[in-house]
Amino acid sequence: MNAVYFIGIGGIGMSAIARYYLQRGLVVGGYDKTPSALTHELEHEGALIHYEDDVNLIPEACRDARTTLIIYTPAIPAEHTELQYFRANDFDIQKRAQVLGTLTHHHKGLCVAGTHGKTTTSSMTAHLLHQSHVDCNAFLGGITKNYGTNYILAPESDYVVIEADEFDRSFHHLAPFATVITATDPDHLDIYGTEEAYLESFRHYTELIRPNGFLVIHEGLKMQPNVPAGVTTYTYSREHGDFHADNVRIGNGEIVFDLVSPLGNITDVSLGVPVSVNIENGIAAMALAQIAGVDEAEIRRGMASFSGVERRFDFRVKTEQKAYLSDYAHHPEELRACIESIREVYAGRRIVGIFQPHLYTRTRDFYREFADALSLLDEVILTEIYPAREQPIPGVTSQLILDNLRPGVKGRLIRKADVVEVVRNTPFDVLMTLGAGDLEDYSADIAALVSTL
Repeated sequence: MNAVYFIGIGGIGMSAIARYYLQRGLVVGGYDKTPSALTHELEHEGALIHYEDDVNLIPEACRDARTTLIIYTPAIPAEHTELQYFRANDFDIQKRAQVLGTLTHHHKGLCVAGTHGKTTTSSMTAHLLHQSHVDCNAFLGGITKNYGTNYILAPESDYVVIEADEFDRSFHHLAPFATVITATDPDHLDIYGTEEAYLESFRHYTELIRPNGFLVIHEGLKMQPNVPAGVTTYTYSREHGDFHADNVRIGNGEIVFDLVSPLGNITDVSLGVPVSVNIENGIAAMALAQIAGVDEAEIRRGMASFSGVERRFDFRVKTEQKAYLSDYAHHPEELRACIESIREVYAGRRIVGIFQPHLYTRTRDFYREFADALSLLDEVILTEIYPAREQPIPGVTSQLILDNLRPGVKGRLIRKADVVEVVRNTPFDVLMTLGAGDLEDYSADIAALVSTL
């Protein structure tokens, strides 16, 4: 293989694999629908990218079926012209998940699965290993602030950290050496149909763990694992979970706790990103790090120096008067955890959230749960739904969420294009922009405005 061509190269997971092949010296080409900061970075690193679905724009080096691997994301429609061209000409075509699966057969995969918490936990795990004597390769679902990338290369390390995505059953291609499962709250029902099918997908995932491997599962999940590997549990509470926190100290903008672990307790763990939800994320990450052989001092140092992930509790402005953060939360339980954590840090302050729902099907299936979680805010501002891969569904709009907010909670709908002006005229102490869509495109302008207030 001399070349790799990506259909959807600008996706956060796809770009990580593109960087892997760039660093190995292969020709990397790709298509994406929209230019972005990430695609521009890839072009600067040597990738040959274009933004029109046009077979004539495919680089010459990527046109030989004998020497070119094609990687595509499930979000690409079947009628995509370039994808059809590669299929008609007998290219080796693989989903992103298949490529990651191959890596877990060649390395010891430390994988993080679950409805939410995957990106932070896998990024934290990667940082713990990378700054230790163990080191790791990593393919992550977000840009880590420690490294400014979603990819870590360590040719000498036997470990690879992977965010195990349940969308389209992608994680069924993996063969983990050790895996965490953070949560199994139903999602992607457009793919799975029912909660039972969703839980079954996770159960099957546990069967893929290597013999003599490890499963670390959040205490209390509905899903029952079916696994020959050693099963341990984790949780925040010291009453439950083989791995858990004790002696938690929260105050003065800091969180410090002790890790209780069957692999060795660690006292005085300090969170580099001090929000309470990161206690559980940290416990899961430290469990994987201990399994991989990271020592106590390295874990303590790594937890304190972890800077977080872009769009995960991502503070863009933080002064005594105002705070503005962006978060990727797009599932009701993610929103709840995010808002509750910020409430804890900013008790008694006026907190306003601007939420862009992601997908018509997710809004249809969970609008009541979205409304309940968002009702924890002092004011809820909703934009139109971000469609991503979907077509509109009659009757499914952000109004469904607005109509189901708890009595007394202030809420309104706005046009996304008006968001900066809305921020200018809305009183708040803490502002949050929430969702996995393109509302993030306005974050720099919002941050610049909030800095002047």
